[in-house]
Amino acid sequence: MTSRGASRSGSGAAGREAGALRARRLRPRDVLHVGSAGLRSRPLRVVLSALGIAIGIATMIAVVGISASSQAQLLQRLDALGTNMLVAKPGEGMFSGQEVKLPKDAVGMVGRIEGVEETGASADLRHTVRRSQLIPEAETGGIAVKAATEGLLGVLRGTTASGTWLNAANGRYPSVVLGHVAAERLGIDRPGRQVWIGHRYFTVVGILAPLPLAPEIERSALVGWESAQRLLGFDGHPTAVYERSTDASVRQVQRLLAPTIDPRNPQNVAVSDPSEALKAKAATEGAFSTLLLGLGGIALLVGGVGVANTMIISVLERRHEIGLRRSLGATRGQIRIQFVTESLMLSGLGGIAGVVLGGAATAVYASAGGLPWVVPPWAAGAGFVATLAIGTVAGLYPAVRAARQSPTLALAAA
Repeated sequence: MTSRGASRSGSGAAGREAGALRARRLRPRDVLHVGSAGLRSRPLRVVLSALGIAIGIATMIAVVGISASSQAQLLQRLDALGTNMLVAKPGEGMFSGQEVKLPKDAVGMVGRIEGVEETGASADLRHTVRRSQLIPEAETGGIAVKAATEGLLGVLRGTTASGTWLNAANGRYPSVVLGHVAAERLGIDRPGRQVWIGHRYFTVVGILAPLPLAPEIERSALVGWESAQRLLGFDGHPTAVYERSTDASVRQVQRLLAPTIDPRNPQNVAVSDPSEALKAKAATEGAFSTLLLGLGGIALLVGGVGVANTMIISVLERRHEIGLRRSLGATRGQIRIQFVTESLMLSGLGGIAGVVLGGAATAVYASAGGLPWVVPPWAAGAGFVATLAIGTVAGLYPAVRAARQSPTLALAAA
């Protein structure tokens, strides 16, 4: 009896141990299946909830993309125009109000500096330019009249939109080249027209294309150096000397320009780098995007709140499902994983849609403005990671709440 009882007792314990239920681990495929079940059953709610995330991410991607596209355009301009041009102009004299003039041979002196490749000059003339002599002299439209050397356009790396530039032939006669802004203000769209300068008509022989590094030339009417001396009383002193040097010698030439032009009073010569303005603009292109990024972040936060609200409602509506799964052996950890996965998938869908929408908005803006389309990879990656982080945070509380529900009460409430 004792041995038989002991045998029965041992076999019963073994049976209970063999028949004990053990919670199985969910495979990744199973996690995705149960996590997407709630999304598949409520597609409209999923779309509306993901929309908030998508708007926030799209705003942030578009802001970064538009800023990067504008910056890329500026850098392309700098590459095309070069950063090796310097301009020397008269500075302030030793005494207040004293007029300083650059030497007549300043262009030749600058051309002898080692490393300088091209030189040119312009000079301000005390004349006005008008469409005809019948227009009052005061109505100039802000257009300046300048004398220009033949090499000026090459130094500026400019081109003519129509017509030709000043040369040894037409520069001796009453001919003029208009900057594109000056041409617009005068209402002249092609060469062959005449304008009134000084006390005579000058024939327009060319109209310049835009010159980003020389806005003062864009707003001017340019006459030949020789004709300015012969017809307009020009004294031959330049008011701006332009030079191009090799990239390696820019800083050395910058130090030598003033002492070369005026060895006795180098402080009377002001040297500037026109490309610095474009460099500064490129460096600060994203400064005003901070506010818009903040607005995008707020939209993303609102989208996260919407996801959390959707998940809480989903937990309340699916109590029967939760109770049934718990009664069939699902652990609290598996319930938490299910709802966190659902939240991550919901946010991930919104994030993907937001990245696509942001990239498309950047493409439309870049195409309309003639900009290169640039969306930094880090922006798309950071935006998608942000959506996953928000999805995790938004799904934690609903997941914990779902896992804490009693199977009996959940089934009874259903």
